Amino acid sequence: MFIASSRGSRAFRPALLPTSSPVARRQPASPEVIALLTSYGQQTARPLTLSRLLSFGNPVTQDSILSSASYALSEIPRRLSRRIRSLESLPFIVGTNPHVSRTLDAYRRSFEWLATYPAVRTLRDNADFATQLEHLVHSHANDIPTMAKGFQECYRYMTPGAINEFLDTAIRNRIAVRLIAEQHIALSHALSEYGHQGKHDGVVDMKCSPADMVRACSVIVSEMCEATFGASPEVVIDGHVDSTFAYVPVHLQYVLTELLKNAFRATVEKHWRSHGLSSASDLPPVLVTISPPPRIPGIVRPSYMSIRVRDEGGGVSPHNMARVFSYAFSTAKRSAQHADEDAGGGPYAAQQIGGNAATMEVGAKGDAGLFSEMTGKGIQAGVGTLAGLGYGLPMSRLYARYLGGSLDLFSLDGWGTDAFLKLRCLDEAGDVEI
Repeated sequence: MFIASSRGSRAFRPALLPTSSPVARRQPASPEVIALLTSYGQQTARPLTLSRLLSFGNPVTQDSILSSASYALSEIPRRLSRRIRSLESLPFIVGTNPHVSRTLDAYRRSFEWLATYPAVRTLRDNADFATQLEHLVHSHANDIPTMAKGFQECYRYMTPGAINEFLDTAIRNRIAVRLIAEQHIALSHALSEYGHQGKHDGVVDMKCSPADMVRACSVIVSEMCEATFGASPEVVIDGHVDSTFAYVPVHLQYVLTELLKNAFRATVEKHWRSHGLSSASDLPPVLVTISPPPRIPGIVRPSYMSIRVRDEGGGVSPHNMARVFSYAFSTAKRSAQHADEDAGGGPYAAQQIGGNAATMEVGAKGDAGLFSEMTGKGIQAGVGTLAGLGYGLPMSRLYARYLGGSLDLFSLDGWGTDAFLKLRCLDEAGDVEI
């Protein structure tokens, strides 16, 4: 465990504001924050590659940990400053939305804390910094669903293209910040808890098993589906089920969870509710096929792990296929735009509770308890439960693309849908810029 430092560094204590409070409305930045933002805005952006991030753990030593801390303290505020400026430049009526305003205020607090944090010079200093950085990461766990709710309420005041562009950039920035922060936290844990100075890959699992991830995610999604519909389909895994590859597990967890949620819901809606099946065993299974990259001697090229998620849920209509990767579009019948209607139940009550509870503060009472229970089982993956808000597929594609992969959807209207996921093997992707 980390040892709390006795030095006078400032602890990060996020202030939690209820969305109904007038204080949560858009507030001007303090003069100190404005000066810091101006200073960071004048600095040249520095590209970050995956190999650079992983180098701090190869091997893990006192010097590499201190270098990682220095890098986090310089790079995270730089990226947060760009998010703050982007949020500040939103149309006024969007920026004054309490959900968007709360996100901006949280970014400002975190930016000021990091931008004024004293230099980390010893492992004891780093123990304190890593602990506080972990608190900071946790305090931002629900930023995306909070912003989702804000844009849901303000969709009339920005074009769909402008919303997509803003959210794509914001979420990519968020992924980078979390990778830098969580890599430093993981390496700090490795050195302080295990006391060795060997190689450690931090947030990257060099032997990540897609089959194991599918099994874990399907258990969670099955429980959600059972709670919502009273039935769930079986998941059948075929292909190269024993294959592994180097990847970030929480990214794969998020994408697989979203794809399985869509497949489960479509399957149950078409066969259980529409055809009135008497037994869940009569539901057609969701088929997940795993295909590792071929190894061809003498040929060097990027390697990808391929995963196909196939369902017989009726497919996506041609009219909707053009919009499935657009934020705030959802094929759920209780759409995000009508989330306040029939709030007491309906077929998407369980998912909708997850999506809306994510916009509540940590520790809030009521429905947030169910959200906390769900995310405690691992489906949050750092981005929150977004079913019913229309963010599942666009965010899944963004996560896949972020490290050089892809996500494509093919629909046979009236029969089912195939989702093709290609993920770059990260042991050979050191050139990927994050």
